[in-house]
Parts: sequence; C-alpha cells; structure tokens
Amino acid sequence: MSQRLLALALVLPALLTILLFFVAPLGASVTGAFSLDGDFTLSNFGKSFELYSSDILFTLCIAGLSTGVIGALAVSIGGYLTLGENPLAVAVLRWLYRWPLFIPFIVVGQILRTFLARNGLMNNILIAGGLLTPLQTTSFLDWRGIVIAFVWKQTPFVALLVAGAMASVDRGTLEAARNLGASRLRILLEILLPQVYTTLAVGLILSFVTMMSVLSVPLMINAQSPTMLTADIAFRINAYGDYGVANALGLISLLMTAGAAAIYLRHAARERAR
Repeated sequence: MSQRLLALALVLPALLTILLFFVAPLGASVTGAFSLDGDFTLSNFGKSFELYSSDILFTLCIAGLSTGVIGALAVSIGGYLTLGENPLAVAVLRWLYRWPLFIPFIVVGQILRTFLARNGLMNNILIAGGLLTPLQTTSFLDWRGIVIAFVWKQTPFVALLVAGAMASVDRGTLEAARNLGASRLRILLEILLPQVYTTLAVGLILSFVTMMSVLSVPLMINAQSPTMLTADIAFRINAYGDYGVANALGLISLLMTAGAAAIYLRHAARERAR
C-alpha cells in the first residue's frame, strides 16, 4: 500500500498539471461551443459556417498543401544526406537546412513579409538581375506567402526526423541495390522511403497540427479574406467578445487535426497487426 501511495504521489503533480492546464481548458472550450446565454445550442456552429465556411476550406487547403510540400522536401533532403556522393554538398546541406528550426513563427512572418512584398528583397534582386521590370513585380503576400512560410519553417523539423531514420537503415541493403544497378532515386523511393514512412507520417502530422495553430503568419502575411481560422478566432474574441463562435471555430480546427491523427493511428494499428 505504501508503494502504491508513493507511486501516486510521484504521478499526482504531472496529472494535476495536465488536468488543470490542458483538460479543463479543452472541456471549457468544447462546452462553450455549444452554449449561448447558458442554453445548449448549435447556433454557434451555424454562424461559424455561415460566416467562415470559405476560411475553413482555405485553412484546410493551406495546411494540406503545405504538408505535402514539406513531405516532398523532407524526403529529398533526407535522401540526399543519406545517398549523396559529394561530401562538401552533404556537409553544407546538413549545416544549412536546420537554421529555421530556431526561428519563431512571428519572426518568420516578419522576414517573409519583408522578402515577399512587391517592393521586397526578392523582387529587388530580380529587378537588379534584369529578370523583371518594376511594373512586372507582384506581391506574394497572399496564400502563397503563407505556404512558403510554413514550408520554410517546418521542413527542417520533418527532415531532421526523416534523415535520422534513413541514417539508421542498413547500409548493406543500399549498397546491394547500387551494385545491382539501381539509381539513387529508385533506392530512395523503393527502399528508404518504405522503411521511414512511419517517421515521416509522425513528422507531417505534428507539422499539420502546428500549422493549424499558428496565428502570427496569417495575420502578418495575408491580411485579406479568406484567411486562416486562427485569425478568425482572434477577430471574434478581440472585436466582438464572441467566445461562442470562437470556441466553435476552435472545435472545428480540433476536428481537422483529429482527422489527420486518426488516419495515422489507423495506419499504425494496421502495421502492428501485421
């Protein structure tokens, strides 16, 4: 009995922290989404879909597109770090690709707002190089800027996981494939990728959830409509004090991320069953 009480005492602080700072706010948000003036109602969701249906679709498309691009780039980076034959290029890539990991999202938004604006650094470089004229420049401070920001920030995180998983793959298998005449692309797609798919899926799901929760990037890069749900939630609270609709939008975002997690969990369960 004393050992059980001691074990409970050791676990209790962590359990109380989770209940107090995670479960309780989540429960309050969920119940608030179905409440209006103290009554149970679905009107908050009706208002959310009426006002922000395009933003819901926009958010899902932006997060999905960014996740796909992040996955492709992460596999490419990890593949080159594992299969690359130029030691200098591998060393430079290994040194460079991790930098965005240490930059906060709000700084990413400010950097890319300066870089992607119509009179920003990117267009000025193209004008100076004679590739564009001032009248041909265009601003990327729209959905494209959000995708670029998310991809630039999250690719190093997924690439770090994927590269580590690829590095642990048996080198003898790779050398045997090379001796049989397989190209590096075929080795990457048919040997490496199937063995690191689970790690890649975990990284992409975590990135998807992270992108769904970012507020600074949509506010700083895409101030027009449609925008992402995080900006809508902040607007409903700051402009109207409408916590009911804000909670409903938050629950919709939660269902989106839960859907992505469910897909991964189902795949993981199938793999374990095998």
